[in-house]
Amino acid sequence: MLSLTATTLSSSIFTQSKTHGFFNTRPVYRKPFTTITSALIPASNRQAPPKQQLYQPFRPPPSPIPPKFRSLDTAGKIEVLADRLGLWFEYAPLISSLYTEGFTPPSIEELTGISGVEQNSLIVGAQVRDSLVQSGAKPELIAAFDTNGAELLYEIRLLNTTQRVAAAEYIVDHGFDTKGAGDLARAIKDFPHRRGDVGLGDFDYNLPGDCLSFMLYRKSREHRSPSEIRTTLLEQALETAVTEKAKKAVLRELHGESEEERVKEEEIKIIRVPVVRLRFGEVAGASSVVVLPVCKAEEGEEKLLEAPMEFESGGEFGVVEAEKDWSRWVVLPGWDPVVAVRKGVAVSFSDDREVLPWNGKGEAIMVVIDREKKTVEADNGYYYLVVADGGMKLDRGLVLKEKGVNESLGMVVLVVRPPRDDDDEWQINDEDWD
Repeated sequence: MLSLTATTLSSSIFTQSKTHGFFNTRPVYRKPFTTITSALIPASNRQAPPKQQLYQPFRPPPSPIPPKFRSLDTAGKIEVLADRLGLWFEYAPLISSLYTEGFTPPSIEELTGISGVEQNSLIVGAQVRDSLVQSGAKPELIAAFDTNGAELLYEIRLLNTTQRVAAAEYIVDHGFDTKGAGDLARAIKDFPHRRGDVGLGDFDYNLPGDCLSFMLYRKSREHRSPSEIRTTLLEQALETAVTEKAKKAVLRELHGESEEERVKEEEIKIIRVPVVRLRFGEVAGASSVVVLPVCKAEEGEEKLLEAPMEFESGGEFGVVEAEKDWSRWVVLPGWDPVVAVRKGVAVSFSDDREVLPWNGKGEAIMVVIDREKKTVEADNGYYYLVVADGGMKLDRGLVLKEKGVNESLGMVVLVVRPPRDDDDEWQINDEDWD
């Protein structure tokens, strides 16, 4: 409830006015006015919003240097490194500290006797060890690298944190040296890039032992059978394999595979369908382009047959005119295989691993089809578009002939991958076909 304080003015309550030369006096009753004080402001249940601290003071990251070395001056740091005072991961950060002070690897080597290669190994090894600690790895695993562990941890630097922990455990359990640790790290890092390789699906990517086994298994296939090197590699692959499926794959290779499996592998090797990756800006920079109607594979044969067969560009501006309206088109550079197609169509697939038997990357692809070449030839070097359950798929000519299929929806001319920043390879290599 408001509290009002009334104050009466001390001036006269009469006022005078002059009318026709006479002064008239009349009383005027003034209303008292109130003085508003802080007591008059009603209290509010709402609290004032907290003040936002727009300025956040800089907080430097915690120093990697152990507390016992943080107070050292330059001479003290050099003395610790020269005499190797402490464990390697304790004095390794001192090297980076000296770098910031203007020292170079040769000058540090001259003062401490630690070579430039060893300096890099110590710094990177300490960083890898810190990542293992932060990941919550077992203390006994961390302790296993306390003595001369920089070189081993340096080898697994390119792996992510989860892979580092698994690789570190495998290195400790099997007593690997630096070479063994490097081979293990390369096997884990290389495994995802081997999609489409024979036997890859038999090995488990999440197990370092299976990754290493697959690397040995793959190398063994580079040597003719029988040979001593091939047998040795397969025996090593069998020893390192973890899963039963991987062991069976190695045993099949070691004791020989069936003639049917060998023929199937040779069929895959002779496939020569051009596979290219579109580059960013390649269409804009091309001297000539090709426009094709697009169908989705899941839309089936009916949608493909509705796509316009005749379309051409003309006039001063190269306007493309088609025989019928169509909602989806794609513009590709004027590559020779595409330019040569007269009645082409592009069919989009959402996952190449379900379409192609080689080098699958789990990404969408665009397949250019020549609708004039529908007759199936008994040649595994050719692929054809055929009707599948609920859509369309690609199949080899010889396979279709064996099934009694003589006519297809069209022959595959080119496979196009979408542009990607992390893939500079624009065309598939001959090695990838194997």
